Amino acid sequence: MAGSCTQGVDTGFVALGYGKVAVLGVVQGITELLPISSTAHMRIVPSLLGWQDPGSAFSAAMQLAALAAVISYFWKDVRWLSFGSIAALQRRDFSDRAFRFVFGIIVATIPIGICGLLLSKLLNTCGTPLRSLWVIGASCIIMAVLLAIAELYAKHERTTERVSITDFLIVGIAQVGALIPGISRSGSTLTAGLFLGFKREEAARFSFLIGLPAIALAGLKEMYILYAAGLDLHGWSVLLFGLFIASISAFFAIWGLFKYLERFSSWPFVIYRGLLGIALLLSVSMGWLV
Repeated sequence: MAGSCTQGVDTGFVALGYGKVAVLGVVQGITELLPISSTAHMRIVPSLLGWQDPGSAFSAAMQLAALAAVISYFWKDVRWLSFGSIAALQRRDFSDRAFRFVFGIIVATIPIGICGLLLSKLLNTCGTPLRSLWVIGASCIIMAVLLAIAELYAKHERTTERVSITDFLIVGIAQVGALIPGISRSGSTLTAGLFLGFKREEAARFSFLIGLPAIALAGLKEMYILYAAGLDLHGWSVLLFGLFIASISAFFAIWGLFKYLERFSSWPFVIYRGLLGIALLLSVSMGWLV
């Protein structure tokens, strides 16, 4: 079903109410941090249940739930990077590992920051063609193929103890793929990390730490857009309730992902994404989903 607009901003989530948004919050929280595309599932689940599309604004704002989960799970890393880089800056020790890591994260954020600003209107406008199931289905298949190639050729040897600015830039460029619904930020950056030879769990850790600024900026930007569009009190309460539910499910999703990657490969994600993409394209072509 079509979404709703508030001064040109897609706000279909408001009409869904607390119960449906809670369900979508769980779906968003789990799929946002797994390499299977949260946007794909946020389009599929409402379509299957006959619900209104919650809209791109909901998906973007929900990234703050992922931010809370990543910071909580990687609190030791976040604390080390924050205080370590500040201390290094004060003593002008630009060779300090924490400072270099933070500088690398900044470099990795530049590509998606530029592209996000350039494509902002196309990404968030009501009825954007990028949220069509055709695009999402094709993106799922493309990402499945790339992740499969990465698994076949990855060495799984490197750790984040020694990373270069080139590594940050490559993963940062891969992160731009997150702007296309169906690609998945965690999927594209995890794939890039595997291509660079990182161990699976190290590639995932690298992916999440690099994504912190992009996730924060995207979520906060969407909150401002909703505020500027005049979202009413009821709309804010529905959104914040969804954020709360999504943050809890996102934490458990990231915990489960790392437990899994410590022992197994990403092939189940490859197969799932491929089958999901094929099913989407078939369903749209047959008229089962719109």
